[in-house]
Amino acid sequence: MSDVVLASGAKPSEVATALLPLMVVVLVVFLITGFAIPVLPLHVHQGLGFGTFVVGLVTGSQFAASVISRVWSGHFADNRGPKLTVILGLAAAMASGVIYEVSLAFVTMPAASISILLGGRAVLGVAESFIITGAVTWGLALVGIESAGRVIAWIGMAMFAALALGAPIGTTLYGIGGLQAVAIATTLVPLTTLILVAPLSAVAVRRGERASLLSVLGAVWMPGFGSALSSVGLGAILAFGALISAQRGWAPVWLVFSAFAVTLVLARMLLGHVPDKLGGARVALACLFVEAAGLALIWLANGPVLAAIGAALTGFGYSLVYPGLGVEAVQSAPPESRGLAMAAYTVCLDIALGLGSPALGLIAGSMGLGSVFLASTMAVLGAVLVTFRILHTAKATENRS
Repeated sequence: MSDVVLASGAKPSEVATALLPLMVVVLVVFLITGFAIPVLPLHVHQGLGFGTFVVGLVTGSQFAASVISRVWSGHFADNRGPKLTVILGLAAAMASGVIYEVSLAFVTMPAASISILLGGRAVLGVAESFIITGAVTWGLALVGIESAGRVIAWIGMAMFAALALGAPIGTTLYGIGGLQAVAIATTLVPLTTLILVAPLSAVAVRRGERASLLSVLGAVWMPGFGSALSSVGLGAILAFGALISAQRGWAPVWLVFSAFAVTLVLARMLLGHVPDKLGGARVALACLFVEAAGLALIWLANGPVLAAIGAALTGFGYSLVYPGLGVEAVQSAPPESRGLAMAAYTVCLDIALGLGSPALGLIAGSMGLGSVFLASTMAVLGAVLVTFRILHTAKATENRS
């Protein structure tokens, strides 16, 4: 990988070539998160005997830990460089697999086992924070701010492709060797990825006065809030897609998530450049309506086909919301603080998933699993209002200038 930034107006093929190594790294690493998506809820609910609230807590703990580590990862990427940031993330991912393995030694003591498992999920949250922040900062340094939408969309595409592939692989591993097989794979896959990262050239760290955290938060909070509300739907599918499928006899149990992830990946592959051309908030607004329709269809579904169609619509809609609003966030930050800006923007998503998943678990426990997707629909419609506000603010600013 070259450490030379591409010229403004670089061809899509040049951008893709520059980003491909980073996408491969993210793809390989996030397989391990995909392994856990369909099997951890089953292990916690059926294996350890805990209810839906604890299922949501275990799922959300990864994202809650990301909230704590995200700003740290942004500062680290700005000051020490994105390559080292990614390497530290890989080391944390390996550690999470070891902790999964330790939790299995205490399965006869469910409270102890779940506590250790929560620790492993938290360490994986730190790993995710460093890997994604490092990869996006690395990509922005390589291709320039003019392609910010493509950077965020394509690196995110690699992540969701990994999650989609990881779900059936994780189910297979779980069937062969239970959570222990998943734990071993979670340890070995990041180790393999270190071999891919080692030969990549680091990019130069930008020098200059860093923007304060408060000033960066002030610039990105509104697109971050919109992204957070839209991500409640993602949290619903991550935490409860497999459970609602198992409860209603929809097979395979990973179909809802995989349908979501496949359409998300395809949309980002084909349309990832659109926010850069048409404007991030404008594209996000259109996609939010599609996402809300998909979640509502899952709520109303009476069979696996309708549920899969709803998940596919949700994935297509969500696909450009995060990069679209991310363009709005990252363009407001100075070049030397883009790692921090991206981290601060993503913190909003982490909060949504870290708090939203347990909250959805409470809703599921009191009103049934289907109600999770109705609540998620309402949250996404809230994101519509936020995005309207962003567009109104931008138009008012243009008129004053």
